[in-house]
Amino acid sequence: MLRLFNRYKYLLLPLLPFLLAACNKKLDLTPKDQIADTLFWNTPEDFHLAANDFYYDLQAVPEYIDNTSDIAFGTSVGGGVISSTGADARAVSNGSYLATLTSPLWDSSYKRIRGTNYLLQKAQSSTLGTDIDRWVGEALFFRAYHYWNLVKTFGGVPKIETVLEVNSPELYTPRSSQAEIIDFILTDLDNAVDKVPPQSGLTGDELGRVTRGAVLALKARAALYMGTWAKYHGQGDANKYLDQAIDAADKAISSGEYALYNSRGADSYKYLFIQQGDDSKEVILALRYYTNRNWHNWTRELWFNATVPTKTMADMYLMTDGLPITQSALFQGYNTLTSEFQHRDPRMAMSFIMPGSNVFFEGGIMRPTFPGFTGTNATRTGYMQRKFLDETIDAATFRGQYDFKEFRYAEVLLVLAEALYEKNGTISDADLARTISQLRTRVNMPPLTNAFVTANGLNMLNEIRRERTVELAFEGFRRDDLRRWKTAETLMPMAVRGVKFQGTEYQQRYPDLKIGTDIQVDGNGFIIVEPASARSFLPKHYLDPVPLQQIQLSHATLDQNTGW
Repeated sequence: MLRLFNRYKYLLLPLLPFLLAACNKKLDLTPKDQIADTLFWNTPEDFHLAANDFYYDLQAVPEYIDNTSDIAFGTSVGGGVISSTGADARAVSNGSYLATLTSPLWDSSYKRIRGTNYLLQKAQSSTLGTDIDRWVGEALFFRAYHYWNLVKTFGGVPKIETVLEVNSPELYTPRSSQAEIIDFILTDLDNAVDKVPPQSGLTGDELGRVTRGAVLALKARAALYMGTWAKYHGQGDANKYLDQAIDAADKAISSGEYALYNSRGADSYKYLFIQQGDDSKEVILALRYYTNRNWHNWTRELWFNATVPTKTMADMYLMTDGLPITQSALFQGYNTLTSEFQHRDPRMAMSFIMPGSNVFFEGGIMRPTFPGFTGTNATRTGYMQRKFLDETIDAATFRGQYDFKEFRYAEVLLVLAEALYEKNGTISDADLARTISQLRTRVNMPPLTNAFVTANGLNMLNEIRRERTVELAFEGFRRDDLRRWKTAETLMPMAVRGVKFQGTEYQQRYPDLKIGTDIQVDGNGFIIVEPASARSFLPKHYLDPVPLQQIQLSHATLDQNTGW
């Protein structure tokens, strides 16, 4: 190449002045593969296009999230699954996790908050006025959403309202308190609620966009969290937040925009979480999937038992007479594979695979399914998850297309019931009828009333919490609930148990499994997956640790959570 240049350099030299003259002309540096920022933000449609990007930021599959709690267990040998904070999910569950250098949740949340701040900044300098209100409302909602994910995980975090650059002094913003971040979230949502349309205001091709119902649902969720946290952790004015939770939930309910999904009769709860329930009136906001465009693999993950239910969850389901298994004469015990499923709240068999029941498998064949106990894909607890298990060939071949419902009407009903009771210490039968009893009616369970609770020596708060756990099982709420109720220190250190094996049909079906070698059981014959001696929940675990790298980069402005 050098020889070639030397050969022709004398031919190039006479052309040099012309080449230099050409270089003096103004170059067009406008990118050809994207719209330059200076040419954007000039029409409402520009803001609309920018807001579209926010929807990729909704939480993905609720996979593994409840593995960090007491109602589900991750089956991979090493825990395998990394939680949103960067720690191993199994280690989070048993309390052995350590502070991580980085956190996917922290990094992605602030990246996405920057995107919302950018739209809001452009809106402030825009002359488009109310024509862009809707997209401003969506930006406010998503900013609140990402701060919500941060605050429920880490407590107080830096509050950033500007668009950060590499030299911005706000990069070293100290942490605001937990209450200050919640207040900021609630303010953003109050400012957003009238800017976005109601559900009925969406056109067909707008289904899935943020509505007033989504804004109210997030406000109710965040306010209930802070209200109960303040109450049980002795931090702040609980009623201030409980009132806001009640108000937001009440407005969503009274809007008449939403209803529980009942289109599949007694099986509606099962079908709500797969394709049949997509775009139903129960769905307030969902991460959406589409044929041949965007799909997930959650059904296959369930087939390989990436997460399995525990005995703690199984025992929560009431009998069909409305009583717990410890009080009802209907309970059939544990001696057969299916006895504990008999006469139970139907949501149990729609959330767990009842052994021997026909469920979809490869090739479109419905086959009887039974749990296993050893090997890589074993269920470990003896329970298998039915909820979210799709019944299509696409789902069984890595192309699941049902949506993940981030906000649904059932949660709003549960928020209202809990907030009313937490504030007043009582709840009327009328309020029970329009909240919890609606959920029970959908699955043909008896209603919850004050008279029933009193007559049977039950505790109303416990029944409200039971209903929440049963209805929202495996949707990722449980660990946050235990932390805000301040019951995690009692419940999380308990042994993770499974089905009764010793002396039951399970032992007859698997006679080669040796107790003490292949599986462990407790004194009553129930499988022990993880003993209490291997589990702990310390005061520091009520909040996760701030990523170590963030503290190192903060110039000493970020402090670590207590105990970490």
